[in-house]
Amino acid sequence: MASSSSSSPPPRRSVFDAAYIRAEFDGAGISPHFIPLIWKYVLQNPRCGDLDGVPSLPAAAYALLRNKFRPTTSTLTAAAESKDRTTTKLLIRLQNGESVEAVVMRYDTRLGKYDGKPRPGGVRSTLCVSSQVGCKMGCRFCATGTMGFKSNLSSGEIVEQLVHASRYSQIRNVVFMGMGEPLNNYTAVVEAIHVLTGPPFQLSPKRITVSTVGIIHSINKFNNDLPNINLAVSLHAPDQDIRCQIMPAARAFPLGKLMNALQSYQNESKQTIFIEYIMLDGVNDQEQHAHQLGKLLETFKAVVNLIPFNPIGSSSNFKTSSDQSVKKFQKVLRGVYSIRTTVRQEMGQDIAGACGQLVVSLPDERSAGGATLLSDIEDLRI
Repeated sequence: MASSSSSSPPPRRSVFDAAYIRAEFDGAGISPHFIPLIWKYVLQNPRCGDLDGVPSLPAAAYALLRNKFRPTTSTLTAAAESKDRTTTKLLIRLQNGESVEAVVMRYDTRLGKYDGKPRPGGVRSTLCVSSQVGCKMGCRFCATGTMGFKSNLSSGEIVEQLVHASRYSQIRNVVFMGMGEPLNNYTAVVEAIHVLTGPPFQLSPKRITVSTVGIIHSINKFNNDLPNINLAVSLHAPDQDIRCQIMPAARAFPLGKLMNALQSYQNESKQTIFIEYIMLDGVNDQEQHAHQLGKLLETFKAVVNLIPFNPIGSSSNFKTSSDQSVKKFQKVLRGVYSIRTTVRQEMGQDIAGACGQLVVSLPDERSAGGATLLSDIEDLRI
């Protein structure tokens, strides 16, 4: 007897899944020039339920879009605002039922200084996007690592985070520093960035930063696939032993080999490398560690970003470094090794939207506190 359960059609894809929509248009003989028009329509109408309203497409395109695509496959399910209104954390539900977080951070450039003078400009926004649900890197100081790895995002799901965030702020910078290890989802991240730097988004490559714990084989391809995109490396320790202790994945990427890969990348790309370094009291924040890090980076054009550790609940084994330790560490790197060193201003801690705190849980934080605007850490990186 034949089974009564009929196989359901495959789920419709995001129009922002660039390779997929190009292949479908190509197969139907429709020019790919229409694709950015569709993206622009969705960006301007983020709540649109269908794509029938996109103007001036060939008739065949509407039928194809109706059958195979959705304007967005993810939905914004909650938004939490920090008390100072500088940070909005977005909870986004994916088509597979999993959720990820993206964080909008607003800065006032006039609070930063450049050449001793206040910077021109005004309020601008950076979006921190996720590339995976959870993460398999298991860094012991990071909340996302406690989730384990669940799934990769498609390129469309990465781009959709910007579509959702655009309802809250005009996004100028995008940093791949949310949930997941971007270079473990390499193909989708590369494709998403190509979409973000083309029409209608037109983000400058110089304003996109991809962060990695140091996936060497992907760093070797990075400049070829993503020229002019910033690379940030979560180094977090100046020697292999401490790295392995706090970042179990570092065992697969020995520090010597990682630094060789970064040197080759820099020789080829001529790009400054951003070094992320989380300050853990008594673990990696002593003066000797600053000297080790300085020697490690002596031959590089690098900017070191010292990150205050954000406790992830009472179970945390780590403590935040004292301000005094951070200042001393910065002084060694700057004074002895002439390495540009910034201290990250933490935003969104009250909504668990700060570095290392992204794990899917959203407090009901809707306070209408006064808006104090911060200067952007990016100001110090130019």
